[in-house]
Amino acid sequence: AWLKALDEEGFVIHRAPTLRGEPLPWQPLAERDFVDAALGELTADPRWPVGEVEALRRLNIFLEQAVLDYGETRDSPAIAGTSVLSPYLATGIISPRQCVAALQQRLGYRPQSNAQPGFVWLNELVWREFYRHLLVLIPTLSMNRPFKPETAALPWSWDPDAFAAWCEGRTGYPIVDAAMRCLNATGWMHNRLRMIVASFLTKDLHIHWRLGEDYFMSRLIDGDLAANNGGWQWAAGTGADAAPYFRVFNPTTQGQRFDPQGEFIRTWVTELADIPAAYVHQPHDWLRLKGRRDYPAPMVDHSVARVRAIEMFRSLEK
Repeated sequence: AWLKALDEEGFVIHRAPTLRGEPLPWQPLAERDFVDAALGELTADPRWPVGEVEALRRLNIFLEQAVLDYGETRDSPAIAGTSVLSPYLATGIISPRQCVAALQQRLGYRPQSNAQPGFVWLNELVWREFYRHLLVLIPTLSMNRPFKPETAALPWSWDPDAFAAWCEGRTGYPIVDAAMRCLNATGWMHNRLRMIVASFLTKDLHIHWRLGEDYFMSRLIDGDLAANNGGWQWAAGTGADAAPYFRVFNPTTQGQRFDPQGEFIRTWVTELADIPAAYVHQPHDWLRLKGRRDYPAPMVDHSVARVRAIEMFRSLEK
């Protein structure tokens, strides 16, 4: 429907407005400033230079080097296969219209289906806009309410110790722990990893998605109410077009599929930096043979937790 409206109505990129009067006395930042908790002083994060010039630079590099392979590389966190434009979109430094226009210019056409290069990335922009439309259509989404009202009765857990272990990357599932430690250190997380850790919190630990949603907003450099809420409710099975409740991500097989050699895991879970690739996704037997206890055991048995998650949703049908 979104693509049909785009075809029928088109879009216009407006010129930047002319300044009226004297500009306010402020100094434009070259980088994101933040308070360093350890030093107690304002420092700069070089990962996220501020400004439209940087956003356009990243957009152009992505379109020239990565967009044609995006469908194959976007799910691998160890590969620089995404645009990394989300912070600039979230803060309005660059707009979806600019992205669509640049994609059209790069390809010479606007892709219409998965069969055409570039469509997978365009589809991600559509998802982002879709969640914004939902926020306008259904105001209760911004009031901690589920999209599917009946799921408000789900018996979610609020276990503070289990939640803390998830936040700190101490779950005993390497791909989950690597993702959370990356988030805590950088303020950003790869989209595939966002789905994995959200599924783990809600479907393995059975903890309320609202806690995960709030934690992400407290950490993400690209925190956006609509996209964050939409993603969390999708993962939890309470949202629009959510995965069926019986679809539960297996964190081990997700890691094996999307980080097969464990490159991403070994980067962020330093306890596993020297582990052979054959054991990186299930390291506990190898660690035990080495007499090591520096990485936690799995918090839960996934197969058991999965059954419990499915039972939670089935109980709503009774």
